[in-house]
Amino acid sequence: MGSTRMNPPTSTLLSRTFFILLFTFLSQIKAHYELSKTFIFRIDSESKPSVFPTHYHWYTSEFAHPTRILHLYDTVFHGFSAVLTPQEVASIGQHPSVLAVFEDSRRDLHTTRSPQFVGLRNQRGLWFETDYGSDVIIGVFDTGIWPERRSFSDSNLGPIPKRWKGVCETGVRFSPDNCNRKLIGARFFSKGHEASGTSVNETFEFRSPRDADGHGTHTASTAAGRYVFEASMEGYASGVAKGVAPKARLAMYKVCWKNSGCFDSDILAAFDAAVNDGVDVISMSIGGGDGISSPYYLDPIAIGSYGAVSRGVFVSSSGGNDGPSGMSVTNLAPWLTTVAAGTIDRDFPAEVILGNGRRLSGVSLYSGVPLKGRMYPLIYPGKSGVLTDSLCMESSLNPDLVKGKIVVCDRGSNPRVAKGLEVKKAGGVGMILVNGISNGEGLVGDAHLLPTCALGANFGDEIKAYISSSANPKATIDFKGTVVGIKPAPVVASFSARGPNPLSLEILKPDLTAPGVNILAAWTDAVGPSGLESDTRRSEFNILSGTSMACPHVSGAAALLKAAHPDWSPAAIRSAMMTTATLLDNTNSHIVDQATGNGSTPYDFGAGHLDLALAIDPGLVYDITNDDYVMFLCAIGYGPRLIQVITRWPPHCPRRRLLPENLNYPSFVAVLPASSSSRGLSLLSKTFFRTVTNVGEPNSVYWVTMETQVEGVTVTVRPSRLVFSEAVKKRSFVVTVTGVAGNMVLGETGAVFGSLSWTDGKHVVRSPIVVTQAQSL
Repeated sequence: MGSTRMNPPTSTLLSRTFFILLFTFLSQIKAHYELSKTFIFRIDSESKPSVFPTHYHWYTSEFAHPTRILHLYDTVFHGFSAVLTPQEVASIGQHPSVLAVFEDSRRDLHTTRSPQFVGLRNQRGLWFETDYGSDVIIGVFDTGIWPERRSFSDSNLGPIPKRWKGVCETGVRFSPDNCNRKLIGARFFSKGHEASGTSVNETFEFRSPRDADGHGTHTASTAAGRYVFEASMEGYASGVAKGVAPKARLAMYKVCWKNSGCFDSDILAAFDAAVNDGVDVISMSIGGGDGISSPYYLDPIAIGSYGAVSRGVFVSSSGGNDGPSGMSVTNLAPWLTTVAAGTIDRDFPAEVILGNGRRLSGVSLYSGVPLKGRMYPLIYPGKSGVLTDSLCMESSLNPDLVKGKIVVCDRGSNPRVAKGLEVKKAGGVGMILVNGISNGEGLVGDAHLLPTCALGANFGDEIKAYISSSANPKATIDFKGTVVGIKPAPVVASFSARGPNPLSLEILKPDLTAPGVNILAAWTDAVGPSGLESDTRRSEFNILSGTSMACPHVSGAAALLKAAHPDWSPAAIRSAMMTTATLLDNTNSHIVDQATGNGSTPYDFGAGHLDLALAIDPGLVYDITNDDYVMFLCAIGYGPRLIQVITRWPPHCPRRRLLPENLNYPSFVAVLPASSSSRGLSLLSKTFFRTVTNVGEPNSVYWVTMETQVEGVTVTVRPSRLVFSEAVKKRSFVVTVTGVAGNMVLGETGAVFGSLSWTDGKHVVRSPIVVTQAQSL
């Protein structure tokens, strides 16, 4: 008997069709959102149609659905950020009111005794005259804050300044009760971070202003931490900890997230909030880490900081940690104050003692059980020729070879403390961390999990040679604790990023140098001092190095200067710090470069090392107005539309050709054209126009002095004397730099250096001079 085939009922067919269509629809939605990214839109705010009551109504009607918009910007920047597909962005970009569009990008963090080292003293000078900066508000853009630390006590502080309009946001383990008269505000910005596809991992991060990383707590207390007695990191650097401006008020803007960086869209939102809240100074130890410098009109940090500076807010930024390579400095906009890192006169020495009796000097912050002079077998995994072995990367070490030995690891690629963890996991008893040629002799201390000593490149080569030539290489490590009075200091840190300025050769960057090596400051309670998740230690303070540590020194300094001179502009404050900076170390010799041991240059340290004993009374300042910055943007060839992206308003660039070197900066970079003449000697020249403002004695006379003894280069200044009176507070002068093509001998950096100073017998107002050559574009 044959079987009868039954056709499915119509309802089943309809049901299948429905699910196929639903699956297709959901797949299309999934594909759509997988293509979506965060973009930032710069809008001409003046072109809003009057039919819309607010910009938000306009944006959500014409540009993007409300659920796709992350941030609205209306203070330092006009526009919004939204999660959209490239096709949607291309369509919106055609709108006549859209001035610019850029994709959200990720930024990196530029990862006690130092206030005295920059010239601050109790009972006199800048601290005494400003009541330690008590009425100034510093906004810190970073990873958050651990508010319970003693560094953030509001004991004996007066009421919060009435102009403050900020808030203390509620979140995980953070409430308004965590703020006080010291920490007067705290916000967090996560929308850009989460839109990138990286959710806030609440197993080790806080969706609030609370700091899970430690970096933000450290930088905030460096800038403005209160006096804390009996401070130390596991016994190292013990003493009284304090920030540069101990009574300044703090506001934390958490824009960076543990292990995830900081997104431009969130940083821009923080700029908007901080300026509206009423901060006086913004401290931002954040910057690009990809080696590529975006033009100012595509750089949200440059755009946001212009909006802040144009409203009188001083912005301090870290120069980056990609030194000692040239042209590695970041945060290049001329309205930013860009800070390099130097050492202080405190160190944490340790010695590697080899089996042959040789002693090699290094540094260490290891605080556990010492080796007590016992010798252990010594091994260098890099002998295998495998790079991951030499760097002690994760899972690269063979426990059979490492167990019970001291392991030599090369610096680079993975975190220094993570190398030690790998050695410990493989059974090693200690680590010797050695520099390669790129780091030279520059050393920084780390709170390692096992006995460790860091050595410079020369000793690193020596220890490897000893291992290769010895049948039974052995070593031990001797830890010597804290030593002060180290000479020479300061020294430019080897990791500190260097000039010249890759965007605008005519603007010297970095601007100046501040302490950034082995800085003691407050720390989070969420992680140990090594920052590793496996580190169960907890410390109220930690010791870190980086231009991230140098930046808040200048932020605190700016707060003190703002308190002493409330009418000074951000440019005047920067000028005071730059023209009084020192070029000498504590041996009265020229500051040297840690990477090479040779003399350093303005490409390394800018105008010099911060000296607040002099900055309070600089005599003369080089002031810069918002219009001056606009004229600079005209001079570098930006058109009206691009300039409006930065400044909010369409500019009126003059018809006559402007020169970028005539921005009224406290430094001079003469970019002479490369000579194309093949016959004889040709003269190459560059002329600078500058104006100085007298902020010292009303009736005074300044004379120019030059410090340039470079063959083939002459510098003339007209006039050579500046006379000021009650009625005349500003004077202008002209500097002409002339080089003889063929006779100029440019050094390894492709430049020669000197300085120009104005002095009235009391003040010395010094500016660096750089002379270089470049092909015309």
